[in-house]
Amino acid sequence: MNQASTGGVADSSMDIHQILDYLPHRYPILLVDRVLNVVPGERITALKNVTMNEPFFPGHYPHHPVMPGVLVVEAMAQTAAILAFKTMGSKPDGKSVYYFVGIDNARFKKPVGPGDQLVIDVALTANKRGIWKFSATAKVDGQLAAEADLICAVRPTP
Repeated sequence: MNQASTGGVADSSMDIHQILDYLPHRYPILLVDRVLNVVPGERITALKNVTMNEPFFPGHYPHHPVMPGVLVVEAMAQTAAILAFKTMGSKPDGKSVYYFVGIDNARFKKPVGPGDQLVIDVALTANKRGIWKFSATAKVDGQLAAEADLICAVRPTP
């Protein structure tokens, strides 16, 4: 499915069961809880509810829990993967892998901790020869927590 076939109209939101159809990730690395809206070929907005029960908090850091920045970026990449699959009009099939292959301009502006809700916005900026480029932000309470330009690729499984 491409932008022309959707007419730029947003799909409905996605709950966790629908997200599991589009991402091969499972606990403890699944980092998208809900999709608020998606316009295939354009953009997506998703949520990650950060709880004290996250497996990384006991070690990062015990007296001041902070979500690792690399996991905030991973949440943005997973959100981008959903957008890519929605844009292609397909779901993961075991015959290919959606790889996260690059990060540019990553910046971390605000720590993310237990009780925070990440609102992740991802926009598709390019898609050529199986290379997908996205611009992504993650906000907490309307304040920018992180931003990055992401590069992903879909490749056949080895």
